[in-house]
Amino acid sequence: MRALPVPVDAVLVQAVIAAALSFAHLHDLALAAGQDGWKAWAYPVSVDLLLVAAWRRLRSGEAKTAGWCWFLVALTASLGANVATAGLLDLENVPAWLRILVAGWPAVAFLGGTLLAHGAVNPSAERATAPEPPSTARAPEPTAADVEPPTAAPELPTAAPESASLPPSSVPPALVTLARKVADEHRARTGTNIDTSTLRARLGVPMPLAEAITTQLT
Repeated sequence: MRALPVPVDAVLVQAVIAAALSFAHLHDLALAAGQDGWKAWAYPVSVDLLLVAAWRRLRSGEAKTAGWCWFLVALTASLGANVATAGLLDLENVPAWLRILVAGWPAVAFLGGTLLAHGAVNPSAERATAPEPPSTARAPEPTAADVEPPTAAPELPTAAPESASLPPSSVPPALVTLARKVADEHRARTGTNIDTSTLRARLGVPMPLAEAITTQLT
């Protein structure tokens, strides 16, 4: 069996058949109510267009109450025509109230379609999406009186150089005793006197303090 060149959607085919049957029922009801000629064909179109307009409003997510209201009105008109032409109504002797409903339907369909197609848009959404106009106001330029002269930065105290030697009297005696033990150990191991850099590294003290200790060791 050869495949069709265009894929056929079964749901779409069913929808077309249902729409055609509903269209025919509305046409027959309008014709029975005295709307002959092109007017009988215009009634089904007005009902279907109102259904489509209400469905589009529901899909847009805005004013769902109005969308559901007009959707039910159009659906009632379509279902009423289907039921009325199914043998429950004598189309040869249509009652007066049904003639009145059929005659007044164009005004109802026109009102519903106009409200759905040209309904007011939510003003809050317009304010949220509308871009703000660029500001044309210019900031006032500062005058000579407003400009303060730059103040001189406060002078920071100069740090004492690391190599500045401390007076020997400021060295704690306990530190001198510990340094003497380190120096004796270094002389016993290497046979030479310990230098200032090595003493500083062994004691973990700043260089000025190590120089002051070395002075007391000699």
